[in-house]
Amino acid sequence: MPHTDLPELPESSPSLQHSADRADSSGLQQALKLHFGFDAFRPGQEAVVRDALAGRDLLAIMPTGGGKSLCFQLPALLRPGVMIVVSPLIALMQDQVRLLTDNGIAATYLNSSLDGRTAFERTSAVLRGEFKLLYLAPERLMTADYLDGFLPQLIARQGISAFTVDEAHCVSEWGHDFRPEYRQMGQLRLRFPEIPVFAFTATATGRVRDDIAAQLRLHEPALHVASFNRPNLFYAVKPKSSKTYGELLDLARGGNGDGQDAGIVYCLSRRRVDELAAKLAEDGVRALPYHAGLDAETRRNNQDAFIRDDAQVIVATIAFGMGINKPDVRWVVHYELPKTMEGYYQEAGRAGRDGEPARCTLYFGVGDIRTAEFLIAQKIDPATGDALEQEQRIARQQLRKVLDYAESSACRREIQLGYFGEAFFGPCGACDNCTDPKPVEDWTLEAQQFLSCVARLAQRGQRFGAAYLIEILRGAESQKLIDRGHQQLSVYGIGKARTQDEWRVLVRALLHQGLLEETNDGYPVLRLTESSRALLKAERRLLIAVPPKRERVNGRGGRARKPGAAASEGTPLEVELFERLRALRKQLADEQKLPPYVVFADAALRAMAARRPTNRAEFAEIPGVGSHKLERYSAAFTQEIRAFRAQHE
Repeated sequence: MPHTDLPELPESSPSLQHSADRADSSGLQQALKLHFGFDAFRPGQEAVVRDALAGRDLLAIMPTGGGKSLCFQLPALLRPGVMIVVSPLIALMQDQVRLLTDNGIAATYLNSSLDGRTAFERTSAVLRGEFKLLYLAPERLMTADYLDGFLPQLIARQGISAFTVDEAHCVSEWGHDFRPEYRQMGQLRLRFPEIPVFAFTATATGRVRDDIAAQLRLHEPALHVASFNRPNLFYAVKPKSSKTYGELLDLARGGNGDGQDAGIVYCLSRRRVDELAAKLAEDGVRALPYHAGLDAETRRNNQDAFIRDDAQVIVATIAFGMGINKPDVRWVVHYELPKTMEGYYQEAGRAGRDGEPARCTLYFGVGDIRTAEFLIAQKIDPATGDALEQEQRIARQQLRKVLDYAESSACRREIQLGYFGEAFFGPCGACDNCTDPKPVEDWTLEAQQFLSCVARLAQRGQRFGAAYLIEILRGAESQKLIDRGHQQLSVYGIGKARTQDEWRVLVRALLHQGLLEETNDGYPVLRLTESSRALLKAERRLLIAVPPKRERVNGRGGRARKPGAAASEGTPLEVELFERLRALRKQLADEQKLPPYVVFADAALRAMAARRPTNRAEFAEIPGVGSHKLERYSAAFTQEIRAFRAQHE
């Protein structure tokens, strides 16, 4: 939107009055309850909020469902001026603004979905001080009209409290969703050095964190890295078979067959998305497809139907997910192998964003490997038709990490969190490998043999990948091995008793437990770590879970509850009231053209079903009931609860 036609406003335009002097503990708690309805911060939130209120640059890595949005939204209300929030997708910013507005918070967005008149009116309102948060895409923010026109006007009239970069991993070329436009935002620091910059993202390796800080020119930023662990999620990997679709159908229908639990099914190809969505629909599931091959209107309608609970299941490619904030997805299924571990963590993380139990299942078959290899082979230079060899090598290495995860018998969380550099030691009690563990064997001797092979090659100044080392240990007679003289090594042939697959299991265990390192440059060669020496000196043992010789059909449930358990918890009366309140929520949401979760989260409904508040004061004590929701919804919900109590009590 050009800003040559920005409205001329008097310098004395009234603005919303807020102050940062409420940063004392009681003041923060009161503001949290008033605006968002929560009695206490989630772990890690308060420290981020305090640094934001202090006006420091900050970089916060908080997992999906960890409440990172609140960490900049609350400071926006307490600091003077307007907070500019940079968001990568229209759907994402619209969803955030919708949630804030329903909490009575003055927020808006400017993007290409608005006509010229509406955009002009919103711009005028922002300059008048009628909003505390303004969401923009980087492409719009970095135009000359904004940098030279709108932003200086806003600073002069209302002030800018901070520039907040949401989904900040998009800044980094090492991130999983790189956006070139994000790289330009370092200009904000050069043009407006006095305004703090806040960067937030859900996932970032150490390399990505450093790149974000450098690209945004953060000045001595406060770094907050929360745990990547999502304890409410149950992770499982299942072999793909003729029974796979039947298992998916049972999951979609739910344990009681009511088909109430929202779910996402991820596939690699558009064709598989269409086929699977159609088959589920034929079998009575309210399922819709989502992929880039559909026209924009169909994608938008299907996404809205899912968000508003008019559709229960979305079958999608990885194009779906980042632009939504639906917190009550109870299950996510990867029907085919994901491309990267980071992608899998993000996609599976769409489940259980409300903190309630959810299930993440990955189906894995040999055909998935062929499909993935085919897609990697398509990475070619469009100008020359030549293979992009470096990109292909890195993609294959990323694929191997996913395969290691899928085939491993170790704790799933231990592998996932280790990928992000976070130490975690199982059993976690909420993955298939921990709730249904495989037999454990002592493989210390084999581990010493393998590490000795790495060490002897390193002494020669040579490093190789796992496959070649296994050839040496198993005494292969390949020409390349003989040409290099490696049949002369003392470890040559000492591992013949183990199969190639068993050696691969050992290598995965060594990598997952930090006893071995693999380079990340597309050439996955192995090297020893500090911990390797303790194993070589027999100061520690290596116990690994060994896959069974034949497939195990039945597993134990585990501590994490199955999908649907969250809704069916409690006494029969509580379950019945929860369903009535859920129906009321859907009715009220439809009347306002809102997603049901914007009205209240499932956790709030369960609290109502358990406590059964019948008046305004009791209703105000329900978690998630802020001042605005108290005014808007207390009458309808307490009336429904009184009717229920009269009927049953």
